[in-house]
Amino acid sequence: MSPEEEAEVRAVIETVPMLWGYHGPITRLGGLTNRVYRLSSAVLRIPGKGTEEYINRGNETTAARVAADAGVSPEVLYADSASGVMVTRLITDAVTMSPEAFKDRAGAPARAGEAFHRLHSSGGVFPFRFELFAMIDDYLKVLAGKDVELPEGYHDVVKEAQTIRAVLARNPVPLAPCHCDPLCENFLDTGARMWIVDWEYSGMNDPMWDLGDLSVEGAFSEAQDEEMLRAYFGGPPKASDHGRMVIYKAMCDLLWTLWGLIQHANKNPADDFHAYAMNRFNRCRALMAKPGFAKHVKAV
Repeated sequence: MSPEEEAEVRAVIETVPMLWGYHGPITRLGGLTNRVYRLSSAVLRIPGKGTEEYINRGNETTAARVAADAGVSPEVLYADSASGVMVTRLITDAVTMSPEAFKDRAGAPARAGEAFHRLHSSGGVFPFRFELFAMIDDYLKVLAGKDVELPEGYHDVVKEAQTIRAVLARNPVPLAPCHCDPLCENFLDTGARMWIVDWEYSGMNDPMWDLGDLSVEGAFSEAQDEEMLRAYFGGPPKASDHGRMVIYKAMCDLLWTLWGLIQHANKNPADDFHAYAMNRFNRCRALMAKPGFAKHVKAV
């Protein structure tokens, strides 16, 4: 950490009453859009610049506290919804997860399934409603006005997604408090328990979204999917629940395909968003083309 970065973090510390007078070590823990630091037995989160444009910090704070009460997320020690600065209790001896860690750490998919079950069955209520197909509609409208080359088979996949939308609408399930953005890096594993952090995109949602999304982000095998599902349900899942999870694996990739195409059309220089979108789309199309996918839709 540079002296300039440390000085900036120290300045933020002085804005948090419970941290006044802290002169101990500061360790950078990472973060993708935000910056995260360890301060002894606490973790300080400083929001990334510009995140206030699309993150409702009040909703996030409520969700983080509800998740902590459910025993899924670290205790929130301080949160300022105006600045986005948050302080949580440190989870000791925890490993930040990755797709590789989910493969290598025995029982990790099961511990993630158990954490999701604790969250979804907690009875907690998040302020936001995650609307998958409304987001897809919005992205499709944006793309309609962009000069962007669409991948081969794009219109067929979008058409099938509308069929899936109708199937899910005819067979609704009670909404539950969901993380909605379960990147592997948002999981902390002690080997005995899995914790979930970063509630920026959380909302009330179909609980199978969380399991399907984590499966995609972690590149889970069928065995890992089964391990997670069995731990979540306490035994073999019903065919309809398994089907919903697989459907959301495809819809997750479709959603981020559309987002990636918009970034590419806007010439966002942060990444090769054309390659990102193609990878997501090809995985989505391959899953939907599998003979078993239609069975999962029928089961729902």
